[in-house]
Amino acid sequence: MPSAVGDARPLTARVGVLGLQGDFAEHLATLDRLGVDGVDVRRPEQLDEIDALIIPGGESTTIGKLARQYGIIEKLRDRVAEGMPVWGTCAGAIFIAKDVPAHPHPLAALMDITVERNAFGRQIDSFEADIKVNELGPRAFHAVFIRSPQIIRVGPGVDVLATLDDGRVVAARQGRLLATSFHPELTNDDRFHRYFLSLGKR
Repeated sequence: MPSAVGDARPLTARVGVLGLQGDFAEHLATLDRLGVDGVDVRRPEQLDEIDALIIPGGESTTIGKLARQYGIIEKLRDRVAEGMPVWGTCAGAIFIAKDVPAHPHPLAALMDITVERNAFGRQIDSFEADIKVNELGPRAFHAVFIRSPQIIRVGPGVDVLATLDDGRVVAARQGRLLATSFHPELTNDDRFHRYFLSLGKR
């Protein structure tokens, strides 16, 4: 079966990137390189204008507080119930998780995973690693970890996509929901973005 990322054509018409805080600009730049119409999403009504949403890395507490303040969380849950794909990277993975121990601020609680914040240490402990992701093909993906979370539990409907050499889970998918502990937008490898775009056709 051909890899979903083997076709460079955009599979989703308009992709939003939550622009409340974090590295949303890098995701928008990657979408632009792929020829995808990227939308900087900051208001709940914009969620009706997009086909998929990326929630970037940044500060999960800030993202959660602002998303609740602007009325985005409930609208996002409605759109996910309608089948809209959502991808959370780093802080975004925290925001979409159903369980984050000791997290003090609101979560969208979309994906049946438990996520541990700052599982790999502080900013000074940031690192990079080559990981195997079968869905992306035989070539390893060079992942950038910056104050990254770890997925410490996955529900029965969640598929593990990637682990580190020690077995720690760093990428998972539940239907059209995708979570990565690392920052694909900080590399020139767009295979994860293309994989996410393909979820809209599954």
